[in-house]
Amino acid sequence: MAASKRTDVGLLVGAVDQGTSSTRFLVFDSKTAELLCHHQVEIKQEFPKEGWVEENPKEILLSVYECIDKACEKLQRFNIDLSDVKAIGITNQRETTVVWDRVTGEPLYNAVVWLDLRTQSTVENLSKRIPVNNNFVKTKTGLPLSTYFSAVKLRWLLDNVESIQKAVEEGRALFGTVDSWLIWNLTGGAEGGVHCTDVTNASRTMLFNIHSLKWDKELCEFFQIPMNILPNVRSCSEIYGLMKAGALEGVPISGCLGDQSAALVGQMCFQDGQAKNTYGTGCFLLCNTGRKCVFSEHGLLTTVGYKLGRNKPVCYALEGSVAIAGALVRWLRDNLGIISSSEEIEKLAKEVGTSYGCYFIPAFSGLYAPYWDPSARGIICGLTQFTNKCHLAFAALEAVCFQTREILDAMNRDCGIPLSHLQVDGGMTNNKVLMQLQADILCIPVVKPTMPEITALGAAMAAGAAEGVGVWSLDPEDLTAFIEERFEPQINAEESEVRYSIWKKAVTKSMGWVTTEASESGDPSIFSSLPLGFFVVSSMVMLIGARYISGIP
Repeated sequence: MAASKRTDVGLLVGAVDQGTSSTRFLVFDSKTAELLCHHQVEIKQEFPKEGWVEENPKEILLSVYECIDKACEKLQRFNIDLSDVKAIGITNQRETTVVWDRVTGEPLYNAVVWLDLRTQSTVENLSKRIPVNNNFVKTKTGLPLSTYFSAVKLRWLLDNVESIQKAVEEGRALFGTVDSWLIWNLTGGAEGGVHCTDVTNASRTMLFNIHSLKWDKELCEFFQIPMNILPNVRSCSEIYGLMKAGALEGVPISGCLGDQSAALVGQMCFQDGQAKNTYGTGCFLLCNTGRKCVFSEHGLLTTVGYKLGRNKPVCYALEGSVAIAGALVRWLRDNLGIISSSEEIEKLAKEVGTSYGCYFIPAFSGLYAPYWDPSARGIICGLTQFTNKCHLAFAALEAVCFQTREILDAMNRDCGIPLSHLQVDGGMTNNKVLMQLQADILCIPVVKPTMPEITALGAAMAAGAAEGVGVWSLDPEDLTAFIEERFEPQINAEESEVRYSIWKKAVTKSMGWVTTEASESGDPSIFSSLPLGFFVVSSMVMLIGARYISGIP
């Protein structure tokens, strides 16, 4: 006999978390913030040329449908009625650029991922057109001109993909970041889909004025982007449309935030000066600056934090962006094969408890904050005959922590009041060795909620709180406080400073590896542009290949 329907859950909110390496759908109880179930699908990345990173937009969309269907099956096995799901939020990898045909619904090219470096010459050419005494691009957007952001990726697509050029000429092309692509398809696609984005994702395109909260005509003219292909900009919390298919057909999609803003909301950083650091494919430290735009003098970005309703005020944030964090672990697994799963890195690092003087600079996509140097490439310094894969694993985790130290130092200088502790979230925070290392290197406590799905939670909160849904209260008195795990520093500050200073020395050696011509052509035969990873891998094969990769002691 079937079990009776669960009566210990309230109204539910789902969240699509579409990240760089995977897609997930998660379902939360709106009253307790309890995670009831989830499903995850890994996303394949494509690397057509050196420095190019792409994903298939149709694979991304299908992964969302699969995750929703599988999670709903789990709910039904728990005897939870799907009609209890009252809203869906979306959070996504930011800056990743998609162009598709509004008539056929087909993508016109692969999604160009935020990590992609093909646009370096585009950036250099555009930089020459910005007056030295009037950097209107940064003033309006809060962003440095960089390969990171969507406008230069879109400019490259318009210059190089004939099908996109033709679709623009014929009025068939639509542009969006991943959130726009998903919302358009989930609300009907070519049959009436809603073409929109939210203010947080719009603020990462470099076409959006973060002061007026509108697409900016001067910016669009500068990048030569036709404004008719851009999505409508909405708040982070309102009903955009209804699901048109699948197990949750008819449920409103009512929350949308870029992943780092979603984590800021999920961590409940609603007060000025509150900050969080998310450890995912990259690493992103955001500090809420309230209704004031704070422009950094130390290499950080000024961005939109959130706007939780059409009639709600916008809140801004300072952001430090690191390109490679969890992606480094994936590289050790997929490219070098020294670990068979991402979880194994913690075990290897714990075995030795030190990098034995080995330092890893994972500048696979150049260096982001605070350097903004696209010519940098990854290096490993300090190798000896004693170095083994355990030391490399430890050095990789240390690299994530050192990068966070750099952006935290910059944020402390910009804000004037050093953080007394760091709130953290993201998949990598399950690694206790990493979290302890982070506390040691920062010399402040690291605080992690025991409920790790903070990014998805933020999207669910925004969706559930939307006008017309109203199942999630954002009143501070009503918000659920999480049980937290705290990591205190265990080494003295002097030792931390010595290790950090050596890291900084290694960073300088990673810069200036790639010429513009090489980054555009992707030709690895050009000596001046060879990524140092080539030399590193060669030396590693000689040094540790047969012994350690094969597991021979």
